[in-house]
This record gives sequence, structure tokens and C-alpha cells, in this order.
Amino acid sequence: MRIFIYLIIFFAFFDLFAQLPIMSTYAVSLGASPFIAGLAVGMYSLSNTFGNVISGIFSDRKGPFKILVVGLLSTSFALFSYSAIEGPYSLLAIRFFHGIAAGLTVPAAFTYLANRTESTKRGKGAALSGAFVGLAAIVGPAYGAVYTSRNDVPQTMFLTGMLILLIGIAAFFLLRQTAITKNKTARKNVALMDILKNKGLIRSFSGAFFLMFSQGVLAYMLPLKVEALGLDSQLSGLLLSVFGISAILVFLLPINRIFDVTKPIYTLIAGFTVMGASLLFLSTASIESLLYASMCTYGIGFALLFPSINSLLIDSTDEASRGRAYGYFYAFFSIGVVAGSSITGAFALSPNHGFIVSSLLLLAIALLNWLTVKKE
Repeated sequence: MRIFIYLIIFFAFFDLFAQLPIMSTYAVSLGASPFIAGLAVGMYSLSNTFGNVISGIFSDRKGPFKILVVGLLSTSFALFSYSAIEGPYSLLAIRFFHGIAAGLTVPAAFTYLANRTESTKRGKGAALSGAFVGLAAIVGPAYGAVYTSRNDVPQTMFLTGMLILLIGIAAFFLLRQTAITKNKTARKNVALMDILKNKGLIRSFSGAFFLMFSQGVLAYMLPLKVEALGLDSQLSGLLLSVFGISAILVFLLPINRIFDVTKPIYTLIAGFTVMGASLLFLSTASIESLLYASMCTYGIGFALLFPSINSLLIDSTDEASRGRAYGYFYAFFSIGVVAGSSITGAFALSPNHGFIVSSLLLLAIALLNWLTVKKE
């Protein structure tokens, strides 16, 4: 049954990544100003944050099964709604609804998965889920760009919606029996302050934020770096694919056992260090081969960090609080992406300076975690 949850995770992130290469140009084609076009892109992440928190709360209160099915079905409806768009403001409204609906799915899926994974295998399980996220990061943008070039954005969204609708219907029947027959766990309300006082969760949430902060910087600055070097604009997409492939290899190869035999705090520190070093190297790279080497190294760091922050969350929660914790966790994911791209844009940093700033932040977080873990 876990493989089906991995499939749900894949399609949840596939929906996200398929939008990336097409949404800004679609907004402009509807007559949106640059500000409204940027708002249309960011609106999804903004409302996705609310969806994440709502999902976490109700996953604890009602169990992840119901919120997971509701999230999948409402996401498919939101994707079908793109065919009703008549202008930039109706696009904004649908983007807001789409973000909330999609935000319900991921925390519930990860909560469902974590609650059914043995504690001794939670690191490897997190690595496998990361592999499906990485696969979605490779397949999604290619699908969005290629299919839209032959059709249009509403048709692309409709096809994605059909796939997610089928997954939602299958989830209702396949997971329903498990939800009914599983042992009932006493559920109690867990205060937000109790979650925020938990050191393991603080590390997990900050890890999620800074991981996606670097992703936001990368998504914004990498195409500009490639353009500034006078290289083919398609190279930025290839570089991101290399990052995804290298991460997937770490997730799936036998090396993934490291996540079960090593404390997650140490793989977290290693992940931040490798990512920070790779971004610093990327800022100095001036030829294509060095760009590929930088992104390959970045992917290895990502692969070390993602399972680590998941394992820290699992180790720091029980079934009564895990849903809400995952809700906040993925809210920090969404906020991190927006912060990374918007802050570097607001300060008008050059691509190289943007990579250096992000690198120093990641290395500082690695050092902070190392110093604090030594005192515990």
C-alpha cells in the first residue's frame, strides 16, 4: 500500500512542477501586467501555505485518509476550472483555490506514510518519497512545456486534473479499508506552542525553509546566470534535470541505508554543507561542464537533506501531532520558495551574488546545527 502513497506524492508534486514553465506566459497571454503575472505565479504558493496548515490540523483530528481524498478530488476540480478562465483576475481566483486544494494533499500523504512506516526504516522511507518528488521535478516541467506547446494551458491542466481525479477515486477505495480497519489511536489536541518548542521540529521546519529558499534562488537566478554566460537558454532546464537525477540516484541506490544507520541531524548538517558549497562553486563557474558539476553536487546535498528533515519530524512527533507538524512543515516549504526568489529580487542581486548569499546562509545553518547539537 505504501507504493500507492508514493504514487500520490508523485502526482501531487507533478501538478506543481508542470505549472512552472507555463504559468507566467499564460498570464501575460491573458493580458496581465507584469505585476499581475507575477502575482498569479505566487498566488499558488501563498494559498498552498494555508492548505498545508488546514491539512495538518484535520489530519490529526479526523485522520489523514479523509483529508487526502478531499485534497485530491478538490485539486482535480480546481484543474478543470482553468477552462473557465476569461482574464487575469479570474486566473488569480482559480490559482488561489488551486493552491489551497493542492495544499491539502501533501501533508496528509506524508502523515499517512509516516504512520505506517517502521521507525527503523523511516529514513529509507523518506528517501524513497524524495525519489518520487525528484522524479516529478524532472517529468513535470517537461510535460507542462511540451504538451502546452501542442495544445494550450487549460487542456494541459485538464489532463493533469483527470489523472489526479483517477488517483483520488482509487485512493478512496484502496485506502478506505485500511482507514477503517486500522487500530484507532487516541487523538488529543496539540497546542501550537508545544510543537514550536520541540527542538527536533525546529530543526525540521528551518531545514524545510532554507532548503526551499535555496530552490527559490536557484529557480530565479539560474536562467539569468546561463543567459549572462551567453549559453543556450535551454541549458537551465537541463541543469535542473541533472540536479534531480543525482538526487534520485542517492535516494534509490543502496547508499540510502545511511538514513537509517546515521542520526538525521548529522545527515542534515552534511546536506546543508554540500548544498552551500555547491552554490558557492556555482557562483564561480563560467563554463558548461562546471555548471553541470555544481548542480550534480547540489543534488547530492538535496538528497542528504530531504530525508533528514523528514526523519527529524517523524522522530519528534507521534500520531496525535504528526499531521499538524507536516502541515507546518510544508507551509515552510512554500514560504521558503517565495522568500528565496523575492528577497534576491528585491535586493536586485546579480546571479553570482544571489548564489553566494544563499550559500552563506546554508553554511551558517549547518554550522549552527553543529554547534547546538554538540551542546545537547
